[in-house]
Amino acid sequence: MSTTDHFEHLMRLMALEAKAEEEQLVAAMQRYRGKNEERTGNCLLRLVIRDEVAGLGGRVLVTLAKRNQQEELPWHRLGVGTPVLLSTEGAGESWRGVVSQQNRLTIQVALNDWPEMEDERATFRLDLSSDEVARQRQRQALERAQIARGDRLAELRDILLGQQSPLFNRPESFTFLNSHLDESQRQAVDFALTAQDLAIVHGPPGTGKTTALVEIIRQAVQRGETVLACAPSNMAVDNLFEKLLAAGEKVLRLGHPARVMPELREHTLDLLVENNPDVRQARKLASEGHKLREQAGKETRAHVTKSDRQTMRAEAKEMLADARRMEEIAVERILDSARVLCATTTGLDRDIIGTRRFDLYVLDEAAQSTEPATWIPLLWAKRLVLAGDPCQLPPTVISLEAAAQGFNISLMERLMAHFGETVSRQLTTQYRMHEDIMTFSSDEFYNSTLQADEQVIHHLLPDLPTIVRNELTETAVHFIDTAGASYDEELEPDGESRLNPLEAALVVRKVTALLAAGVKASDIGVITPYSAQVRFLREEMKQPDVEINSVDGFQGREKEVIIISLVRSNIEGEIGFLGDTRRMNVALTRARRKLIVIGDSATITVNSFYQRLVTYFERIGAYHSVWEETE
Repeated sequence: MSTTDHFEHLMRLMALEAKAEEEQLVAAMQRYRGKNEERTGNCLLRLVIRDEVAGLGGRVLVTLAKRNQQEELPWHRLGVGTPVLLSTEGAGESWRGVVSQQNRLTIQVALNDWPEMEDERATFRLDLSSDEVARQRQRQALERAQIARGDRLAELRDILLGQQSPLFNRPESFTFLNSHLDESQRQAVDFALTAQDLAIVHGPPGTGKTTALVEIIRQAVQRGETVLACAPSNMAVDNLFEKLLAAGEKVLRLGHPARVMPELREHTLDLLVENNPDVRQARKLASEGHKLREQAGKETRAHVTKSDRQTMRAEAKEMLADARRMEEIAVERILDSARVLCATTTGLDRDIIGTRRFDLYVLDEAAQSTEPATWIPLLWAKRLVLAGDPCQLPPTVISLEAAAQGFNISLMERLMAHFGETVSRQLTTQYRMHEDIMTFSSDEFYNSTLQADEQVIHHLLPDLPTIVRNELTETAVHFIDTAGASYDEELEPDGESRLNPLEAALVVRKVTALLAAGVKASDIGVITPYSAQVRFLREEMKQPDVEINSVDGFQGREKEVIIISLVRSNIEGEIGFLGDTRRMNVALTRARRKLIVIGDSATITVNSFYQRLVTYFERIGAYHSVWEETE
């Protein structure tokens, strides 16, 4: 495929995805119209404002909840950082914002303006909104890369399209800043630092990929280089950002402060600008300029001549221009003071970055990013290091047509398929899981290359203080087979998602047993691929500190205990979402000391992946029938 064809193909796929997103939202609204729209997970209804405060770089923080203060919010997809539309129910007034915080009872939204309405008793709805700014930045990046000629972007483009081979320097001796890196991490760091154009760090679950990336970034800074550190999600950026701050690096976070963890917001550009003395002076000057301009426009006494008003307007204009220059200079100084800028790929604003060039662009969780988003930071970069795992979550793509044409294939996955091991190094020592939790994924996805570090290889729940050793806690893996027990799946009423009430009840019993054995509720996570089962479990579970979420919600995370509810149980052998084995790889590798899987072997083993999984459970003595369970 030619350069032109490649980029035009990506832009067509972006258009298909945008259309599918819109159609999905409209279809969900129509399906639930007049019933319970909240079941879509895309909106929250009948909300009232609990609190309004100023904050986050001049924005407004609005806390919303149900009118009954004890009523919990239903399950929804409006996570922190999600673009949303807040509107009054029935009145048509609306404000765009970003979710900044949430818990079971409230959700906080950061708005640019104060929400003003005539009816003080108005109720509100909060709807998922598309991020058109992000989409526009992706299109602009693809267009610029397509037409680039005779510059570094054109050179990188030809390499990333496979038209040229990436080059590497001879290894140079250097001292590792983190003395605790394992051998595979050291090799990956060394390899990435020799890359003139491109290097890939393949980091399977728990292998310390971000730790290796931090070392690569710090070594680049030691060389006097500047670094643009990115990821497709705010959570992944914050993880990298936090580790760089802890290492003592001079690092700056770009992007909407509401999308940044609260403890890190003081390091965002917005808040540093807001608290800068020169900017405060500029804002004061701008305020005076606005007042003077307003005064010049009013009806005045006869002794104020037309010439005087013109002078006042000219003076106001000059004051406002001075204020803008003062603020721009302050922003430039703050940007120049940082050696490392952190941002999501779509959070990079050309008006802020300007003509800066970065010696190194590092992309964490690269396998989760669609290719157009990956190109945005390349507009300012001289070389690229991609890090991630193409055997875990792929990019989220709604359009089946776009996915069929490759939109769910990340740039990282495409480059690994094209260049192979010549551009990549894999990390092999994992620091999260007991060996029995690790081994199946290692064999299935990583050619049996993973090794458990000696500190985790045999660790179990009873090794933690206060946890009792019993039949449930003294092993690392526990599979409960519900075949033949009528644990039938159900289609959610008025919906398309599925749930399994009996399986959910068994999850609750296992959580109760773990708590009785001394496991903390906050150390337990429940994963299920179906949103209806997530909702049902959240309603049934009486422990708010037990986290219940989808596979995507646990990506990059870990818990001491993970319980997986597979849901599917039918005579047709239909497994739906379970057929995405990369997602199941994520679910199976979140647990540190205990993994419990609940499912119907008769249904799931029609797929060879699950046949091998059940066989593995049998081999390590983890297989149990539900008939062994007691109420």
